[in-house]
Amino acid sequence: MVKAPAAPAAPVAYADPQGGLRASDADRDRVADILAEALAQGRLDVEEHAERVEAVYRAKTVGELEPVVRDLPEAGKAAPSPGAAPTAYTYGPEDAEGDADQLLAVFSSTTRKGRWRVASRTNAFAIFGNIEIDLTEAVFAQPLTTINATSIFGNVEIRVPENISLRGSGSGIFGNFEVKTLEGVDPQAPLVIVNGYSVFGNVEARPKRGKWVADLQNRVRKHLGH
Repeated sequence: MVKAPAAPAAPVAYADPQGGLRASDADRDRVADILAEALAQGRLDVEEHAERVEAVYRAKTVGELEPVVRDLPEAGKAAPSPGAAPTAYTYGPEDAEGDADQLLAVFSSTTRKGRWRVASRTNAFAIFGNIEIDLTEAVFAQPLTTINATSIFGNVEIRVPENISLRGSGSGIFGNFEVKTLEGVDPQAPLVIVNGYSVFGNVEARPKRGKWVADLQNRVRKHLGH
């Protein structure tokens, strides 16, 4: 008796039934946050992080986003570990699920500097305008800060203290995207990650000489009234 040929195996689906849903900016930000935390924890190296972030901002649907972080824990949730986890450094209460800071400059200029409490995520968008983000006197209430910067015929400049960690990934299209990688000596120092792109514009992040974040824990406690 001749056996009928076996039916071909169904392709493995990457996403859930809603995978064809168009991705929103909030969806991309959520996935970018997971990637940023994975980079900070050492789960991804800088090259892997850059490749995945590029895939995130190319994604058109939710289904395209899911595979990018399939092998990573959700942001804010620790992965299972066979050993005891080290004691975490206490910065102070974060704004759980808080809204991102939104900085916009359209044919104008926007500046954020001085003594201010840094949100966990900041979105900066400059079109024919200029945005300056100065973190050298800011209070970091969380160990990881992510800045998503977009410049179209504009300029986004980010300055950080010399004793924190600074990393980033992005691209320039007839423009400039430059992040001066910085590794803080103190492993408990804040980490700032800059993601984004520029089109006929400039995105630049670098340390400001002579500016330092000192006594991180004491400064945060004093700022929060503890």
